[in-house]
Order: sequence, then structure tokens, then C-alpha cells
Amino acid sequence: MKKILLTVAALAIAPAAFAQVEIGLKVSPAIAYLRPDSPSATSFTSESAKFSFGGGIFMDYFFGENYAFNTGLFLTGKGGTIGYNDRTSAPAGGSTGVRVEQKIALQYLELPLTVKLFTNEVAPDTRIYFQVGGSLAVPVQARIDGEKYYTDPYDNNNQTKAGSHVLAIDANLIGGVGAEYQLGQSTKLLAGISYHHGLIDFDRYFERKRGFSDVNIKNSVFALDLGLKF
Repeated sequence: MKKILLTVAALAIAPAAFAQVEIGLKVSPAIAYLRPDSPSATSFTSESAKFSFGGGIFMDYFFGENYAFNTGLFLTGKGGTIGYNDRTSAPAGGSTGVRVEQKIALQYLELPLTVKLFTNEVAPDTRIYFQVGGSLAVPVQARIDGEKYYTDPYDNNNQTKAGSHVLAIDANLIGGVGAEYQLGQSTKLLAGISYHHGLIDFDRYFERKRGFSDVNIKNSVFALDLGLKF
């Protein structure tokens, strides 16, 4: 019985033996684009991506030698340019409408909740990591066609805040891979790439204000992650 109790105690203490917290700063230049979807009548499409920039503070909490829970707080840029058929502005008797483009630029405050899986050293002082998980985010700034206020040509030129066109929350799946290099006793450099797949339709304009049916617009970001741990 004593041996069994000792074995159970050792298994319970083992995760704590590896527990350590590493805190760092990260910057993430990125390519962001939008994933619209709609019926063929309006035919929403992604026209172009945009360069964005993000950064913030992060924490790796190790619960095993090669396993860590990752979180932090980041400002993340998202958006892109979409195109769609607008029947409202079609010439008299027209059946297809005119093609309209809208540039959407968004900035989110984002909380990642991911797990990092590290390899053993693949070169002196160098380890590869794989990152999987998700994030929650809230928009803190929005611009439409470069402006904070949108002048709606289909509503007597009334102005609305660009932020009112966007849902007040976003959620993403995150997948990434990278490498860490040990510079000193507690200093590490990291570099990697990650993909952030938006899960939530953030549109609050086209369906509510314009009466378009079944319009969905979601975020996507490919990021280059560069960081320093202390």
C-alpha cells in the first residue's frame, strides 16, 4: 500500500516539477483577407488581401518538459477588400446590378488560448514547436474605405460608425509552427508562422441595413510571428 501511495503521489507531483512560466513580447506582420459567402444574386467575393500588423505580450505555462499552455493579449489587424453585385444601383431594367467593392479594415484585441508542443533539441539550443488552439477577440477599431464613418448612399447619405457594421466578438481557430533559440539562461528568440481562421460571421450591415439574404463574412490571417522571451 505504501508503494502504491508513493507512486500516486509521484504522478501527481510530476506536472508541478515541470511547471514554469515564460513571458515574452511578440510582433506579427501578417496578410489578412476576408472570406465572404452569399447566394449568386449578390455574389460576394474576396477581391484582395491587406497587410496588417499585430503585437502584444504572451505567456507560456509549461505543464510538462515539452508541453505548454499559451495565452496573452494582442492587438491584431484584420480585414480586406470584398466585391458584390448591388441590384439597388442597377440601371433601369438591369438584371445583374453593378459590381461594388468595399475595403474593410479591422483591429481586434485578442486573447489566444492555445497549446504548444515542443520537440527535443533539433540543433544546439534550438527546438521546434507546434501550436494549436483558438482565440477570442473584440473589435476596437474599424474603417470602411479608409474612414471611421460610413456615408450610406442607400440611406439618404446617413453616416454610421464603421464599428457598428461589425459584430462585437470574434472567435478563431489557430494553427502554427515555429522554432525557439536559446540565447541565454532565460532569454529565447522565436520565429514562426501561424494561420488564424475566423469562425464567426461579423457582418452587421448587408443583411440588416441592405436586406441582402444569407451574407456571411469571416476573417482569415496568415501571420509571421517574431518574439523574444525573457
